[in-house]
Amino acid sequence: MRILHTMLRVGNLQRAIDFYTQVLGMKLLRTSDNPEYKYTLAFVGYGSNPEHAELELTYNWGVDHYELGTAYGHIALAVPDAYAACAKIKAAGGNVTREAGPVKGGSTVIAFVTDPDGYKIELIQQPAAV
Repeated sequence: MRILHTMLRVGNLQRAIDFYTQVLGMKLLRTSDNPEYKYTLAFVGYGSNPEHAELELTYNWGVDHYELGTAYGHIALAVPDAYAACAKIKAAGGNVTREAGPVKGGSTVIAFVTDPDGYKIELIQQPAAV
């Protein structure tokens, strides 16, 4: 078994695609519309299945926001330099909600970014990250 994708419901599909591609540097892998059931899917990622897990952005036509609830935590991305990643994300208009720095009680450097729909993305500094 392996993870294929994680699905996030988004209130504005183009805004979400722009964030994940222009701010986080992912690629738009594919899209599909389902007029009968009134939804559109967009898959983004740093590569596609089967080598890489993807994010499925689901837009249910006419729904512009969701309550995230208290169960969702975050998606984690490896970055070679969390400080540089935060600077690049801010320059691209992204929302850094926790600046890069050591995790509490440890030495791993992390940061947090929030996407336009309120989902949290953790950046974990791993010098070997590609």
